[in-house]
Amino acid sequence: QVQLVESGGGLVQAGGSLRLSCAASRSIFSINAMGWYRQAPGKQRELVATITSGGSRNYADSTKGRFTISRDNAKNTVYLQMNSLKPEDTAVYYCNAKKDWVDYWGQGTQVTVSS
Repeated sequence: QVQLVESGGGLVQAGGSLRLSCAASRSIFSINAMGWYRQAPGKQRELVATITSGGSRNYADSTKGRFTISRDNAKNTVYLQMNSLKPEDTAVYYCNAKKDWVDYWGQGTQVTVSS
């Protein structure tokens, strides 16, 4: 099993930046992929960005060029650097880990972008 704890959310003005962190309870070296998803009120959860154990990254079209996902295997932590934030980025952001065909989720952290 993998427990995930997100942090770093908050309230920021449009154009600002935030960095989210996701700390895992075990080594992430062998986790197939980790990523960030988000869910806005009344909407389905959607992909934000993912990163594989080999370092390959994938981004949603809406976040390309603004968000950067990274992982620090030594700290068992995945980060999401979010720049040029927009009001439509407002959502609860969830950390995800995929290992052996099982999905693990954190509890989520709220990001609110004011206009």
